[in-house]
Amino acid sequence: MLELLLCSLLTIVPDYLYRRYAQGKRLGREITLYSVWFELRWGITACLMLTVGLITVVFYNHPSTTNATMFFRTVPIISEANGRVAEVNVGFSAEVKQGAPIFRLDSSTQQAAAEAARRKIAETEASMVAAQADVAAAEGKIQEARSAYQQALDELTTKQELNRNNAAIVAARDIERLQNVVDGRRGSVAAATAAKDAAEAQISTLLPAQKASAEAALAQVEVDLAKTVVRAGVDGRVEQFTLRVGDIVNPFMRPAGILIPEGAGRGSIQAGFGQIEAQVMKLGMIAEVTCVSKPWTIIPMVVTGVQDFIAAGQFRGGEQLTDPQQVLRPGTILVTLEPLYEGGLEGVTPGSSCIANAYSSNHDLIASGNVGALRGLALHAVDAVGLVHAAILRMQALLLPIQTLVLGGH
Repeated sequence: MLELLLCSLLTIVPDYLYRRYAQGKRLGREITLYSVWFELRWGITACLMLTVGLITVVFYNHPSTTNATMFFRTVPIISEANGRVAEVNVGFSAEVKQGAPIFRLDSSTQQAAAEAARRKIAETEASMVAAQADVAAAEGKIQEARSAYQQALDELTTKQELNRNNAAIVAARDIERLQNVVDGRRGSVAAATAAKDAAEAQISTLLPAQKASAEAALAQVEVDLAKTVVRAGVDGRVEQFTLRVGDIVNPFMRPAGILIPEGAGRGSIQAGFGQIEAQVMKLGMIAEVTCVSKPWTIIPMVVTGVQDFIAAGQFRGGEQLTDPQQVLRPGTILVTLEPLYEGGLEGVTPGSSCIANAYSSNHDLIASGNVGALRGLALHAVDAVGLVHAAILRMQALLLPIQTLVLGGH
């Protein structure tokens, strides 16, 4: 409508002024409702053509969209294991800090396993004390065996010396018996030494390994026990948290709730512009938005990101071929808008629907001197008609509460 009124000032009004003052035709007499088309046909036709051209230029070079939203990320509250809820630490809606407990699962199984691991460690430590006693006993047996061996060896040496001096004094059978006794007691010394080595090996190798295994099992059980307490991974707010004691939580089928990170959705607006604007949308473009949650306010923005892909064309590799006919709706170009001034989005609720305008600027191209005079004039005109779109956005901001509350029936 605004474009039509603007174009009529350049076409219909001059045509009427010519008819009125040059030809003397007056409204209500020569120019009536039935003759207005014939009398002002040149002005009306030119107005319609100019309006269509102006709308095309405005909407192409200064794109607009109603598909603008402050998207925000949510974090599902999920436990790492199945279980029954034993304790809930937050209400339906609450602020949480990173590391704060949200709910706890029943941990009786993990506590029993932890107690068993502690008992295993205590048992291993007791075995180490017993092994030290075995080492002391083995040392005593070694000393005893060595004494018996030395006594038998001394007796054998004496008998052998007497036998060398006088063969008739000591019988050969006695010397053989003593030799067997010495060999047996030497074996006793070796056996006692081996028993001591075995006890020392238990103290230095076997029992420490068993204790380390028991401590590792305890550490694993303690990790599983810690997983029964679900904590907040980031600072944020828990919303619509309806989990209660006795509920079953399954990480694959039923998340416990949703955590909204602090500051999520408060730094930028994501807008979807038509595919025809792909060659126009550039980084650094100035934009404006007005949002339903903050009526009668125009927020200056700047384009900080233009996605190079359109979501409508994505596909996932599988066993079926992709048919373009399956794309029912054309996708849009995702553009990220950030406030031009600090605090520009204060008061806008995350998730709010917005209307966004982006404005092309050819000032740098014109100032570079690389364009001719005629093209420079055309580019000046393109930049100037951005005022029309800016005026339309302000009219939309003015009428948005009326459309929502009155015409929308809310």
